[in-house]
Amino acid sequence: METERIVSAWKRPDDWDAEVSLRPRTLDEYIGQDKVKEHMDLFITAAKQRGEPLDHVLLYGPPGLGKTSLAHIIATELGVGIHTTSGPAIERQGDLVAILTSLQSNDVLFIDEIHRLSRSVEEVLYPAMEDGAVDIVIGKGPGARSVRIDLPPFTLIGATTRAGMLTSPLRDRFGVMSRLELYQTKDLQSIVTRAAGILGVDIDEEGAREIAKRSRGTPRVANRLLKRVRDYAQVRADNRITHEVATEALSLFEIDDNGLDHLDRRILQTIQRVFGGGPVGIESLAAAIGEEADTIEDVYEPFLLQLGLVQRTARGRCITSLGYQYLGLTPPDAAGGELQ
Repeated sequence: METERIVSAWKRPDDWDAEVSLRPRTLDEYIGQDKVKEHMDLFITAAKQRGEPLDHVLLYGPPGLGKTSLAHIIATELGVGIHTTSGPAIERQGDLVAILTSLQSNDVLFIDEIHRLSRSVEEVLYPAMEDGAVDIVIGKGPGARSVRIDLPPFTLIGATTRAGMLTSPLRDRFGVMSRLELYQTKDLQSIVTRAAGILGVDIDEEGAREIAKRSRGTPRVANRLLKRVRDYAQVRADNRITHEVATEALSLFEIDDNGLDHLDRRILQTIQRVFGGGPVGIESLAAAIGEEADTIEDVYEPFLLQLGLVQRTARGRCITSLGYQYLGLTPPDAAGGELQ
């Protein structure tokens, strides 16, 4: 179900080629996240002046905000190579050791979803990050011995959507920790306009703003919506995206002015109709809509919370007054306990 959502901020296999082509190459091209950019520019310039690798960097925040793009930009600005992998892809300690020993001096190692590293693999990172070395055990039994291998200086960049799941020993070894925030509409409009130019899409200012407004504060969603609206414009609107065309296309895809789709609305309607507005436990809600509890917590719920349509309580999820208004209903406390 989740893979079918246009407004999902999580990466899908068919996003890869488009994201690479639309990805900014330098800090100057990177739109938004002004504070993070300012800090990174400072740290990168200082590291280059000293001729040292950049301190290890942790990038965290909701999915789709450009953590991978920023990691590649950091490597480009440093003028070094980048090696990319992910937490789930590193299954054994030997896999990580092989990657670390293949690095060149001052290279960047980017680990996406770093919170999903296994504990045994994570332990290899501790001496690598702190001492620039890894310890490997040769042989088995009484004859086994530990050998320390020195590594070239390098920068580890970790990216995660769930910083709270990182262990304290790993988190404490990052010298730079930057949170990426959801984007403002004006920045997303600039991203849509830039992407349209790269894709050769004819779009006006109002069309770009309408797409940006419904993109849930996320560049990945904005680029995905742009591609779908482009398809609509190609078939039904003479290949030009205006405000009217964008509105018609996004309405066809059931994406409203707030960026909510039919699955978001289904969650709200289920809490209201089936559970009387809440509170309802996440497991009960998941069973009612036929979705995994983790998916609701990680994918659907954050944006509903951000808009103030639902809230978490000790007893479960509840619809807020704004949530009732969104559904076109009067909150119970404003109608003597009765919905209109």
